[in-house]
Amino acid sequence: MKKDKTHIHWYPGHIAKAEKKLKEQLSLVDAVIEVLDARLPLSSCYEDITRLLGQKPRLILLNKSDLVEKSELNKFIKYIEEKTNCPVIPTDAKHSKDLNLIIKKAVELSEPRIQALIAKGLLRRAARVMVVGLPNVGKSSIINKLTRSSKTKIGAKAGVTRQQQWVRINPQLELLDTPGIIPMRQEDQERAKKLAFVNSISENAYSNEIVAQDLLDILNESQAKVFREYYKLPDDKELNIDNISLERNWLLTGGSTDRERTSVYILRDFREGKIGKFILDKINQ
Repeated sequence: MKKDKTHIHWYPGHIAKAEKKLKEQLSLVDAVIEVLDARLPLSSCYEDITRLLGQKPRLILLNKSDLVEKSELNKFIKYIEEKTNCPVIPTDAKHSKDLNLIIKKAVELSEPRIQALIAKGLLRRAARVMVVGLPNVGKSSIINKLTRSSKTKIGAKAGVTRQQQWVRINPQLELLDTPGIIPMRQEDQERAKKLAFVNSISENAYSNEIVAQDLLDILNESQAKVFREYYKLPDDKELNIDNISLERNWLLTGGSTDRERTSVYILRDFREGKIGKFILDKINQ
């Protein structure tokens, strides 16, 4: 059977094991910090998060908020808070001004369970919090930021953090770093494409050319204008890989367009925030 290149295929074997391990560890923590990608504040949420976490209190961090417009992000913060009844804090790995707020909220969410343990005669201990999120949303970067160190392994590829470990933030808070969670099967290809845009899916699961063109196609009018300006593409030319390749003179021997190279650059430039600040989700999408 010929592989369908238009479909994003993802069946990493460690994912099922990670979810099973996560469920086992949930009994050890008082609350959960869920890290989302601010560029995909809705699509980067694990679909079955409520089923997975049950009644555990949850703090939602919208990471990489430096890559999106603040005014637009505020709309999503309000929407997510109303929908989930969970506190939402925008953050990024570069700045530390929100550190105290994150720590304070995590400790507050943990207090009910700690009080329940004290009522049973146990001594007060540090709040224990689990960090969860899809691959490459920045869980390890957030933990490194909180600990002001680089003890947790970080990588640019999806799924780098494989092993769970406790990380002490301060005497009041301990974090359990966990592998990124991802559904074993992805029926929603639109969500899958968006996750590929921000590198939350292994590069082995998709074609750069298809995903890069999908990114260009999903842009709204104002976003497309920013892309055109960045690549110096005239308004009378369609926004596609071939035209960007021609405009940048990224050509193969013989003069044909270098679609693979162009696609890699488009995805890289977007992911690094070089082109502009974008949120690709829509409220009530």
